[in-house]
Amino acid sequence: MLEGEEAAQAVAEASRKTTSRRDLQRNPNFESVSPEVGVLDEDAFDQLLDLEPDAALSLLAELTGATDERLRSLAQRLAAQVLIRFAQRGAAPRRGISRLKVQRGSQFGDLDLDRSLDALLAARTQPLNPDDLWSSGWVRDSTSVCLLIDRSGSMLGDRLTTAAVAAAAVLLGTQASTSVVAFSDTGVVLHPQGPSTEPEGVVTQLLRLRGHGTTDLSNALRVAQEQLLRAPAGHHLTLLLSDCRVTSGGSAATAAASLKHLMILPPAEDSADAEEFARQVGAPCVPVASPSDVPRAITQALDMFR
Repeated sequence: MLEGEEAAQAVAEASRKTTSRRDLQRNPNFESVSPEVGVLDEDAFDQLLDLEPDAALSLLAELTGATDERLRSLAQRLAAQVLIRFAQRGAAPRRGISRLKVQRGSQFGDLDLDRSLDALLAARTQPLNPDDLWSSGWVRDSTSVCLLIDRSGSMLGDRLTTAAVAAAAVLLGTQASTSVVAFSDTGVVLHPQGPSTEPEGVVTQLLRLRGHGTTDLSNALRVAQEQLLRAPAGHHLTLLLSDCRVTSGGSAATAAASLKHLMILPPAEDSADAEEFARQVGAPCVPVASPSDVPRAITQALDMFR
């Protein structure tokens, strides 16, 4: 697991891999958005975003890795704003999970008649002591979340954009403690477990990482467990954004058994391995159809957890 300075170095190293203008021109929308070297036409981008949001988001993610330094800088600045705006379109992740709590006294929730019956009967012949009564009500426990993002192989286009929107969506939520980890054969902690911070920096780092390495899912799940153990007591949830096609490491199923709650968010067009892994470990699986589908998928996953 790489964290702190080591994680920053990994991001810096990954960002050295850039995409030439010639390769970017393979995207049919590229010329309209960047008609000249060093130019990013935001009006043209906004038009594309209105007409084809997912195509626009994917193109923007590609531009953040452009060899053209000026274009890359403009794209990174715009990407943080646009992707976060998309993340905000979905419902915010829930604050926690409701559970029924029973305690002594009559000031909390509703009176629990069954538990309070003896005290109520005794009150016929002696003054009623409120401390002898029981009451019940719903309380909400805090939920800590670790988002695991698979960056192995070729995480470009839709998958790169989906990862960035997912990170923003989780960090914009209301959990008391959140972490974001990108993984391949190693885990890179982009946001260590703790209070959610402004997501712009995490989104920018994630876009710079790009695809790299093999898929060690077992190690990634252990990293999630390590991060969540730093969180306060309450409910711990791991959101796994991956196709779950394991190419290295040990048994992912064994590692998954140590997690309290796991939910899998695979790409909808490549979900077979993830669905099989979900069945194997008994985890819910919510496929993600496109980058703009991320808020819905995360909300659905959290509703299932709830």
